[in-house]
Amino acid sequence: MNLGFIGLGNLGLAVAGRLLERGHQLTVWNRTPAKSAGLEVRVAAAPAEVAAEIVFLCLFDSRAVAEVLNGPQGLLQGKVGGRIVVDLTTNHFREVLPFHLQCREAGVSYLESPVLGSVVPAAKGALTILTSGERDAYDRVRPLLADLGQHLFFLEQPGLASRMKLINNLTLGSFMATLAEALALGEAAGLGREAVLEILGVGGGSSLVLNAKKQKLLSEDFAPHFSSALIYKDLHCLQDLAYECRQPLFTGALVKELYAKTFAAGIEEQDFSAIYRLFKKD
Repeated sequence: MNLGFIGLGNLGLAVAGRLLERGHQLTVWNRTPAKSAGLEVRVAAAPAEVAAEIVFLCLFDSRAVAEVLNGPQGLLQGKVGGRIVVDLTTNHFREVLPFHLQCREAGVSYLESPVLGSVVPAAKGALTILTSGERDAYDRVRPLLADLGQHLFFLEQPGLASRMKLINNLTLGSFMATLAEALALGEAAGLGREAVLEILGVGGGSSLVLNAKKQKLLSEDFAPHFSSALIYKDLHCLQDLAYECRQPLFTGALVKELYAKTFAAGIEEQDFSAIYRLFKKD
């Protein structure tokens, strides 16, 4: 199938690669065209030139999505009726709502489809995908989502998928920070790094997070799969959700501020498991 794809960051490259592996043809656009190097794709000069019935977005935040949809050379310019936009971006739960309306007014179906998982599961087609939007559009793209995700959840009401993604990232960020602190404490107490991680893996630290990040912690190779800057952004959005719900957010607020410290440390673009460096003794 001929598809459009906009946004070739770490996750976007992995998702685009998976779609190509599954036999789809892609027309892509990225703010930095060089990101498409090595991919057998057609490169468009602007979002408006990504001509395909189904277009995937995988961007940093809602501001980037708004620009891609509504900018001077945006995706919604011109005759675009009948298209489906599948937005894999983790959006702000309020800022995503106008995208549904703007697309509908242009005759486009918008599917808010944030993913759980990062580069490795994306490359294997093992993401979890949460989708809100029109049921008919979802049914049309579900085979494509099945190429990318092992677990698919349809949450029809606009905004619910983004809310659930932020709630998931409360556990993601909190687990990672706790594992990092436990590892640093174990090493300070005289235990070897590998022993600490092995024991946590069959003890209280047993989790998908540790399974995914164990090798990064062992090798201190923090090349980004999902950056600290991204989890910080998501936890900031989560605080807005807690405020709207009049719900306390004790661990989420603390963990967000821990990830804020990665900016001062100059490691915000590294993988979010690099939070370990905030706890580790030099």
